[in-house]
Amino acid sequence: MNIHRLSILFLLLLTAGCAGFSNTGVTPTPGAPITPSPATPILEAATATPSGPLSLRIWLPPDFDPNTETPAGKILQARLDEFASRRPGTHIEVRVKETDGPGGLLDSLTTANAAAPLALPDLVALPRPALETAALKGLVHPYIDLADSVDAPGWFEYAQQLARLQDSTFGIPFAGDALILVYRPSVFTQPPQDLSSSLSSSGPLAFPAADPQALFTLALYLAAGGNIRDEQGRPLLQADILEEVLNLYRDGSEAEFTPFWLTQLQTDDQAWQEFTEQRAPLVVTWMSRYLSADQADMAAAPLPTLGGNDFTLANGWVWALASPDVERQRLATELAEFLSEADFLAEWTAATGYLPPRASGLENWRDAALQSLARQVAQSAQLYPAGDLLASLAPVLEQAAIEVLKKQTDPQTAAQNATDSLAVP
Repeated sequence: MNIHRLSILFLLLLTAGCAGFSNTGVTPTPGAPITPSPATPILEAATATPSGPLSLRIWLPPDFDPNTETPAGKILQARLDEFASRRPGTHIEVRVKETDGPGGLLDSLTTANAAAPLALPDLVALPRPALETAALKGLVHPYIDLADSVDAPGWFEYAQQLARLQDSTFGIPFAGDALILVYRPSVFTQPPQDLSSSLSSSGPLAFPAADPQALFTLALYLAAGGNIRDEQGRPLLQADILEEVLNLYRDGSEAEFTPFWLTQLQTDDQAWQEFTEQRAPLVVTWMSRYLSADQADMAAAPLPTLGGNDFTLANGWVWALASPDVERQRLATELAEFLSEADFLAEWTAATGYLPPRASGLENWRDAALQSLARQVAQSAQLYPAGDLLASLAPVLEQAAIEVLKKQTDPQTAAQNATDSLAVP
């Protein structure tokens, strides 16, 4: 009887033990992933644990690489180290990527966002055109609750324009650039300021007349008071004001001040080459190019306009938030603001050759003449139009300039054709 009871007890224990191995009747395949039940949380890979180090990722173009042995690189690296030292356990990881093209900043953001979100940077340096594209694609995120709003006094107007898209702040500006005039002091005792009265000056004036963005022509048009949008926000060109600009090109072509061969120049690099190889004593170029050049027998001045008034077009760089994680955005915002403080930018922009986004950023510029020039340029600078608007305006402005410089048509006809082409639905 006792043996019978023991046998029954043994069978019950054996049945219970088998049930503990599987309640599904399915044997897992060795090496296959096991899908947890809904009650089991899925832990994603993270850059840091609550008690472990935190790594902030930054993407930069080569020009701003802190690992270089340049003064600007050393200044930036010291700033990054200071931020990390103030937050024990924080590590800053810097990745350098080309500005444009495959594998560049925007291309890498697009790829990582689609295929490897955990590889996205927390903070990325973007030029304004790339910022516009990234924001439209949802690759960057607006700043919220900034300690130092870019709308506050002290920021140059062009920098405030750099930062905002519609009604949101998508970038914190840290470097600016603007079109200026570079000239030979051995040829000009005073640089031309009013182009309308400068055609008898020794020329030619080099600029990329075939620039696909037509920035110099656009700058002259805007400086003369031209509008580029109608009341409904559609692209607009005013024929009478554009004709004034084209009259300058016609008269300049006849005086060899703006000769026809300018129509062969498409880039700033090509125009600069004409200047450096002594084929032109004047050139329209970016201020950053001048500040990074060997300035022997060259000087700079504000961009000349038709009436001599101060006006120029600007571009620049901003810090943008790329991580979708709200907590990481908070810390990245702190870093972006730390990298944009006035005292730091005053030192760093003086070393890089870029315009500071804040007026106080000029205080560390030791060259009084350059400081005065930079202030005048920055105060008169306006951000050049957004990509969609420029895509409509630039082709017709370029065509009008080329036709007049080549004497293929007269300024009045070219200006009217440009205006009419924008009016076609």
